[in-house]
Amino acid sequence: MLDLKIIRDNPSFITESISLKGDKTDIGSIVEFDRRRRNILEEVESLRALRNKVSEEISISKKNGEDTEDKITDMRELSQKIKAVEVSLRETESHLNEEMLRIPNIPHESVPKGKDSSDNKFVREWMEKPKYEFELKDHLELGEALGLLDFKRASKLSGSGFPLYMGSGAKLERSLINFMLDVQTEENGYKEVFPPFLVSRESALTTGQLPKFEDDMYKTSLEDLFLIPTAEVPVTNIHRDEILSAEELPISYAAYSACFRREAGSYGKDTHGFLRVHQFNKVELVKFCEPENSYEELEKIVSNAEEILKRLELHYRVVELSTGELSFAAAKCYDIEVWAPGEEKYLEVSSCSNFEAFQARRGNIRYRKSDGKIDFVHTLNGSGLATSRLMVALLETHQTEEGTVHLPEALIPYFGGSIIKNDSG
Repeated sequence: MLDLKIIRDNPSFITESISLKGDKTDIGSIVEFDRRRRNILEEVESLRALRNKVSEEISISKKNGEDTEDKITDMRELSQKIKAVEVSLRETESHLNEEMLRIPNIPHESVPKGKDSSDNKFVREWMEKPKYEFELKDHLELGEALGLLDFKRASKLSGSGFPLYMGSGAKLERSLINFMLDVQTEENGYKEVFPPFLVSRESALTTGQLPKFEDDMYKTSLEDLFLIPTAEVPVTNIHRDEILSAEELPISYAAYSACFRREAGSYGKDTHGFLRVHQFNKVELVKFCEPENSYEELEKIVSNAEEILKRLELHYRVVELSTGELSFAAAKCYDIEVWAPGEEKYLEVSSCSNFEAFQARRGNIRYRKSDGKIDFVHTLNGSGLATSRLMVALLETHQTEEGTVHLPEALIPYFGGSIIKNDSG
């Protein structure tokens, strides 16, 4: 959520900033609701002051033995009027809050301006694209030939878009998750948490999934709970409605979770195999920090995510997203895209974002500065990494002419071997 004072003082700046994200929300309605709210609040305070005055007059009159019947009648009328105005105030505040929740975060001034991915800025890459002297298989062919994946049976269980890992495929998935968690917790200073996979509406509001993206989430009808699209949602809410101390910051969490996304409206895009699934696994990195350090912490998260790909010996590139590509809640974002030689394309395996105070304001996550003043923290998160597309790149990059997969050294202790063969399941 944006600072209402900034919207009030400079609505044209907000309108121009959110338009860079392709958002055309009318800021004028927020300004009007805010004006109305302040006017009603002023009226309420005036009526309360008058009621206090009348109450005091009644008290004095009673002490003096004077008739107070008229004043008591006035008091009752004032109380009724105050109740009516308070109802109007609550309704106006509710409308204002609803409008505020639909306004996206504004891009940081350093973000390249643009409408789509063609305007993203290349930052760096690691390794060269691998070359092969044999005909490559894609991850689906490899997975089926080696008995790692069974999408046909998965569709029988849950419908299309859900994976079923088998044998060494299940073991490889578990190995990747454990490897990534160990690197982040044992080497990069993150504290591991294992969050719930279902969250309340309030939690999804904090991180910006609601109200705008409710159609993209799986929801339970009885308890009004949502299956998480990423561990960012529960982990960011760990400190909702709390006041942290400056000495605690930065706080860094690493969390594994399954992730669930309906992705309504995504039909017609690449959907085979792991390229677009409704359930996948991910290790998420989440940070809470002081505002002046948040962009330094963003660079650290990107570096921490990159380290995983380096150790898995995969070619990747880092791009800075243009304004038109930024998510609803992000002020700045880097995508890490890994090369999948069987697909002959780059696949996004990590998005690392700084939300500044946007999520913290929605979730009331604050900290006490060294001078005693209270302010909102900045929140950040990054995928470290999503295993579905990572699995695509890993299998396709490290395949051999014999149809096996030779695992990178970093995974061998976790998997218990270096070769995935067709008899390994």
